[in-house]
Amino acid sequence: MKSRVILIVSLSLIVLAAANLSHSHAQKANEPAAGSGAPPLTNPLKVALLKWYKANTVPTTFATGTNPEGVAFDGENIWVANFGAGSVTKLCASDGALLGTFKVGGAPFGVTFDGADIWVSDIGNSVVKLRASNGAVLGTFTVGAAPVWMTFDGANIWVPVPQTQGNGAVVKLRASDGKNLGQSPVGSGPIAAAFDGQSVWVTNYGSNNVTKVRASDGAVLGTFAVGSNPLGIAFDGTSMWVVNRGDDTVTKLRASDGAVLGTFPVTSFSPYGVAFDGADIWVSGALAITELRASDGATIGSFSERSAINGTGLAFDGAHVWVAAYDFNILAKM
Repeated sequence: MKSRVILIVSLSLIVLAAANLSHSHAQKANEPAAGSGAPPLTNPLKVALLKWYKANTVPTTFATGTNPEGVAFDGENIWVANFGAGSVTKLCASDGALLGTFKVGGAPFGVTFDGADIWVSDIGNSVVKLRASNGAVLGTFTVGAAPVWMTFDGANIWVPVPQTQGNGAVVKLRASDGKNLGQSPVGSGPIAAAFDGQSVWVTNYGSNNVTKVRASDGAVLGTFAVGSNPLGIAFDGTSMWVVNRGDDTVTKLRASDGAVLGTFPVTSFSPYGVAFDGADIWVSGALAITELRASDGATIGSFSERSAINGTGLAFDGAHVWVAAYDFNILAKM
């Protein structure tokens, strides 16, 4: 299997490490097909409740560019950054139809929607702003080496940026015109960010903690220990969920004060991305997608079909969870 490239940030440089993983796909022969080309529906109750993404345990898949990474939903469509192709792909969320592929730089990694436009981080040193309606490039903004997974606070784009020496920073760009409004210091190897309504949280892959920054003025409000090599991060309305890639866990932090509310094992193995669907937490990883109940962290599902192998970014579109499968160049719709 093609080696999967994973971004790892150290104090002085970014290392692209390979993780070779294999999985044998075993289709259940006794499951009936559901509809024309649809995956097997193994939970009729979920079908009755129109919770399709929990009914389809074998996801529907759609082709992307090479090595898909970050995924975002713009209200109608799904966008995915193709790390190995220097492009982003736009798919219709309702049926997965390809709406366009747009060149955005050398190695696009994260993708974020600001309510009107799409922002794509390029591992070089910049972020690119695209008009969501047609993919036209509206601007390219230099932020520093290796910008990664970003977040939007309602007015600004926050971009985690590692430094060549010492700790990293998170850069604040005004979404309307891309103006650099300053940066805040964070930990070593910042790699992903999420917004809780008032503050921006940044995972520090190299220092095993997260930094909380006040969005209004960039003041650092605290740094909180989590597990080993924190990567993806998501907000569930009251708590922050942090994926700990180095120890196969996720940590739940109370957003108000950073208190640890629990650390939960996941079956994903080398977990990567995380998304909230309004009730549950979804975690991608090398071997599976894990579904956790947000209220107590209990594992309520694990999906290990081909489309779940070496999963990277995830997004929720209001009805379905989408996950990028890095090695297979596909998006899985669950």
